[in-house]
Amino acid sequence: MITVGLATALATSLATLAIAWRAPGNNQGYAPVQPIAFSHKLHAGEMQISCVYCHLGVETSRYAGIPSMSTCMNCHRKVTASLAAQQQTNSPESPELRKLYDSLALDKTLAPIAGRTPKPIAWQKVHQLPDFVYFDHRAHITASVTCQTCHGPIETMDRVRQFETLSMGWCVNCHRDVNLKGAAGKPVHASTDCVTCHY
Repeated sequence: MITVGLATALATSLATLAIAWRAPGNNQGYAPVQPIAFSHKLHAGEMQISCVYCHLGVETSRYAGIPSMSTCMNCHRKVTASLAAQQQTNSPESPELRKLYDSLALDKTLAPIAGRTPKPIAWQKVHQLPDFVYFDHRAHITASVTCQTCHGPIETMDRVRQFETLSMGWCVNCHRDVNLKGAAGKPVHASTDCVTCHY
């Protein structure tokens, strides 16, 4: 009886480890808590704000970049709470937006607070490639690769998570596939030469 119990416990433990085990550098599923609970589901999904509006560098830089707080304030100078909350007579301020306003050293009227200095928001990076990998967003955007190809259904995520493994094998297979099928209906040549990503 004890042997069966031990065998069951051992099998359960091994199964749990096998499910949880990841290759080094595989952060698939990583979804850190951010300093502000920013919802891509709301902004990119429901409101259909283009990724490029906030991630301005994605077309012109190697990095997509994190939006500046001034980009947030383009809307959130006027939009200070959810639509439902704004329709109330005494529209409350969103606690998450208050974190943005506090970072910018703004008072309740969104005027600068004398003697306070704005501080950057310490966003946590979600998609982290090893230092020995060169990745350039420009090349992918120019080839009409959608954000969802690598980032998954980002427009459905309240909290961003790494959707794909972003492993070398995953990237090489994607390059091979688009070389056969094209991207966005047009032919492409995605290199599978080692020095494209490692130099």
